[in-house]
Amino acid sequence: MEDKRDLKWEEFERVDMRVGTIIQVDDFPEARKPAYQLTIDFGETIGIRKSSAQITKRYNKEDLVNRQIVAVVNFPKKQIGRKFMSECLVLGALGKEEGDVILLSPDSKIENGLKIS
Repeated sequence: MEDKRDLKWEEFERVDMRVGTIIQVDDFPEARKPAYQLTIDFGETIGIRKSSAQITKRYNKEDLVNRQIVAVVNFPKKQIGRKFMSECLVLGALGKEEGDVILLSPDSKIENGLKIS
């Protein structure tokens, strides 16, 4: 098994993390674990992307709309369930309890699409 600490700098540079604003949140009853379907605005260059996130334990749908988050935008699309295609990976820290994810987000409002470095 490869040691996770052995990531090469060039590999890290390929990960495209951007700031986006959640513009729509829908229930995702088809998901195996409780999750939301998120629609996220990453600005003019990247545009609107969709993702699913297992964040129902900590966040209500109403609290997520207009919230800025950090996501990886250069993963290939991934089929989630029969009808949903995830187009980015929303980043979060795992809390101490099962299913408790804390979203990564800037501490002030910034422009959508800005690159995390």
